[in-house]
Formats: sequence, structure tokens, C-alpha cells
Amino acid sequence: MKQVFVTLFMAAVFMTVLSGGAGAAQEVVTLKIAHFMPSSSNTQQKFVIPWCDKISKESEGKLKCQLYPSMQLGGTPAQLFDQARDGVADIVWTAPAYQAGRFTKTEVFELPFMVKKAETASQALWDYIQKNSLDEFKGTKLILTHMHDGAPLHFGKKSVKNLEDLKGLKVRAPGRLGSKTLAALGAVPVQMPAPAVPESVAKSVVDGASLPWEAMTGLKMQEICKTHTETGPGHATVSNTFLVFAMNLAKYNSLSPELKKVIDQNSGREASKWAGKLWDSFQPPARKIAQDRHNTINYLTDAEYSRWIKATETVDDEWMKEVAAKGGNGQALINDAKALLKKYND
Repeated sequence: MKQVFVTLFMAAVFMTVLSGGAGAAQEVVTLKIAHFMPSSSNTQQKFVIPWCDKISKESEGKLKCQLYPSMQLGGTPAQLFDQARDGVADIVWTAPAYQAGRFTKTEVFELPFMVKKAETASQALWDYIQKNSLDEFKGTKLILTHMHDGAPLHFGKKSVKNLEDLKGLKVRAPGRLGSKTLAALGAVPVQMPAPAVPESVAKSVVDGASLPWEAMTGLKMQEICKTHTETGPGHATVSNTFLVFAMNLAKYNSLSPELKKVIDQNSGREASKWAGKLWDSFQPPARKIAQDRHNTINYLTDAEYSRWIKATETVDDEWMKEVAAKGGNGQALINDAKALLKKYND
């Protein structure tokens, strides 16, 4: 009888150890992170991986990341936000405005000549969304939001120094407002995601593209484009795109309080500032690649810059009408965005 008792006791201890070990294993949460850029891109190497390393360290290894670059979970870049919302991915990095007309209030930051620096604009964007457009991101927890380093115009063969040079050229546009901006400037906008641009320019499907310098590097566009047109130092960029790092809300809610805290500590305005600063830092080395290849970089004169601003005033007017049609006050939103941009720029 005594031997039976000992055997049962040891079995109970053994099962307890096993169940404890299983519990410990279950504490490790692997987050599926998807984006549309290549694995070699700055997006993955200098943004996603460092963020993942940080949450892994702060969670003592209980949070891990599994990365899916280049749309490896399927779908198109325009579907990434919904992949986060629907749980296909746990976290995505994406440009929500690839879905035309869905993020209207947040699009104010994509109006022409709004953004000078990604670091300051990313903080303004975070504050603006929390106040004005959080409803556009239902089903997700926004980890951070940021602008990129601006979207100069890059051309395969053409050299563009003024509105006359741009007239009639087919130019890739990143989104809806980018298209309207290019059309107002006299170009023929062609919407397409960034990964489709290299082949389109190389085969002259389009004459050029509106792209941030950072994306140029990942796509090796400095080899394809021979000329580049920028607004010049101290001037706002022609256009920009807002980007989000967004997490499936149900996945976030399923985390323990301890792990939620780690995510929270790596979210918000400061995380957005970090991302914006990163994208600012990507610009000089990417531009240098073009310079080292002896590509031509054209900067708009002050007088020409003023012409471009005047030519795009209708884009703001049309956007305000669209906001009004949805029951919003477009002028008030523009004023709020500009006030926040000024706050952080100052």
C-alpha cells in the first residue's frame, strides 16, 4: 500500500511538472508581422527587426516575431490593414491610403506641401489621429504612426525642372491624394504600390514615380531613374504618405497584462517620433547613391516652388468638400493638422 501511495505521489509530481512546463511554453507569444517591402529593405532591417528585438528583450523572450515581408501572407499591399484587422496577421506595417477614400480624415497629412520632416510630422500625426480620426482604425491597436521622408519625383529619362517639363508625363502616384496632386501639376497620375514601380519605370509604362528616397534604395530605383526632382532645402515636400504599424485588437487583448505593458511601452508618440526620425535618416544615404551614380538632381527654385503650391490649391479644396460630404469640417481638420505640425516643427 505504501509503495502504491509513493508511486501515485510521484506520478502527481511528474504531471505537475509537465503541466507547469506546458504553461511556461504557452507564455511565449509569436507575433506574425507582415509588410510589403523586401526583407532587405530599411523597413525590415532597421525598423521592424529592432522593434521586435526590443519587445523580446523587455518581455524576457515571451514576445517573439515571425516576419512576412513582400506580402508573403498573400493578398496585395492595399489589403494589409484589413489583414491586421481580421487577424490574418498580428501586426502590419502599411500605407492605409492605398485603400482610396477609406481614411479620409487622416489623409489630411497627405495633402500637398504639408510635411517638412518625418520626425516632427510623425508626432503631429499621432496626436491628430488620437483626437480626430481614431475611428478610421477600428479593429486594430495602433502601435505607432509615421510619415516618410517625403516623395520627390524620380524619372527614367526625363529631366523635370518646372511645370512645363512635367506636363503630360505619366507618373506613379502612391495614393488618392498623391494622384490628385500630380494631376493638378499637369502630370498623368498612375496609381500602383511601391513594389510594382521598378519594372513599370524600366519598361516605360510610366515616365517616373513619386517615391520617398528610402523606398528607392530597397527597390534599387537609383539604377533605373536617371533624374530626380526635389522641392529643395527648407521647403515642404510635394507629397507624403502616412504609414501605420497596427496590431490586431483581439490579439492585443489576448495578451497578459505583463505583455500588454511591453507593447504599450513601445507604442505611442515617442515610438512614432522614433520611426519618423529613422525615415529622415534614410534620405541622405539614399540620395548619395543617386549622386554617386552621377544622376541629375533638380531642385525647384523658390519662384517655381510657389507656382507648384498655387497649382495644387484645388486639391485642398476638393478634399474639404469630401470631408464635408461625410459630415466633417475639413478646414478645421487642416487647421488642426497645421497647428500640430507647427508645434513640433518649432
